Amino acid sequence: MALELTVGPVAHGGWCVARHEGRVVFVRHALPGERVIAEVTEETARFLRADAVEILEPSPDRVVPPCPYAGPGKCGGCDWQHATLEAQRSLKAQVVEEQLRRLGGIEQKVLVEEVPGAPDGLGWRTRVQFAARPDGTLGLRRHRSHEIEPVDACLIAHPEVEAVGAERRPWPGAAAVEVIASSGGDRAVVVRPRPRRRVPVPDLDAPAAILLDQGRGRTEPRRGSGVVRERVGDREFQVTGSGFWQVHPGAAEVLLDAVLAYAAPEPGEWALDLYCGAGLFAAGLAEAVGTEGAVLGLESEAAAVRDARRNLRDLPQARVERGRVEEALDRFGIERADLVVADPPRAGLGREVVAQVAALEASRIVYVSCDPATLARDLSWFADHGYGLAGLRAFDCFPMTHHVECVAVLRPDRR
Repeated sequence: MALELTVGPVAHGGWCVARHEGRVVFVRHALPGERVIAEVTEETARFLRADAVEILEPSPDRVVPPCPYAGPGKCGGCDWQHATLEAQRSLKAQVVEEQLRRLGGIEQKVLVEEVPGAPDGLGWRTRVQFAARPDGTLGLRRHRSHEIEPVDACLIAHPEVEAVGAERRPWPGAAAVEVIASSGGDRAVVVRPRPRRRVPVPDLDAPAAILLDQGRGRTEPRRGSGVVRERVGDREFQVTGSGFWQVHPGAAEVLLDAVLAYAAPEPGEWALDLYCGAGLFAAGLAEAVGTEGAVLGLESEAAAVRDARRNLRDLPQARVERGRVEEALDRFGIERADLVVADPPRAGLGREVVAQVAALEASRIVYVSCDPATLARDLSWFADHGYGLAGLRAFDCFPMTHHVECVAVLRPDRR
């Protein structure tokens, strides 16, 4: 079903909002203010989803998508290739502001800042996971679909990822192939086989370690090392296989600087780093609090805990323990902290962890979030415990997509 629509404001998730006969229509591949022909892709009792397939009146912010695989019915990885970078950041800022207002009851002006390393918004993604068709052809999934769009190149992939040439080779027996290019100069290919299948590794265009994904975050090196090195300033971090690390080459340093500026750690302070991953924030905190202070990192993934312990081994004031935050705070008898840094997954902290963190009576809480909706929700719960938003910065760590990274600082409301 095709509809002629006048497109309204941006919505979270790469959509814009329109209306047809009183029903909300979430439209992709459109921009606010445009008049479009949209093809309905999904219908529910409350709303429609649609793709803009013809632009009748374009926005001045519209550009031709640089990637041939971007557009209706094609690769779902990029949401905003049809908008200028300035417009993309403005749209993301509007989404963060709307989520804070609607879910958090917070009025906050937001500016989404450029992250160095991708001036044209392309060539930044240092970790790309390709899905594999049954015949071994690699591609990227279409939007809200299990279907795979075959690609021979990804324009947002870092040049060192593309140098491997994985998507230009067949991978029979594979379910997915992830290509990693680290800031330390390492390349790795992580292969996830289909059940009871072996994957013959093809010749690649550039040398890379080969790792086998064994599930549940475990990888086994088949050729070369099972780890990659990432550099932030003068410090090197080890990350095992597909372990978490920021995918934009400039993001780790930018986020670390923002976290430390908001946290303002002082010598001798006691700090917590929740969901600490490979120890990026814990390292910065430990250097600031010095040997008379202490930092405890909590992380649930075993490989990340091992990485963090290695990465922090020269900082005796820092220790890392394994556990889910909601049970580890009690298990380790943590009753107070001078400051808390939290970088949870997309699902956010949740009501229970918010209450536990607020009970620590820290003078500042720094919250790093990749989802403005769960951030806004959690900020509303922190407000119930007497913590208010004292500052927020947003960063364009994922150009061409709808994703945005936020760093917020909360302080006790003394009123």
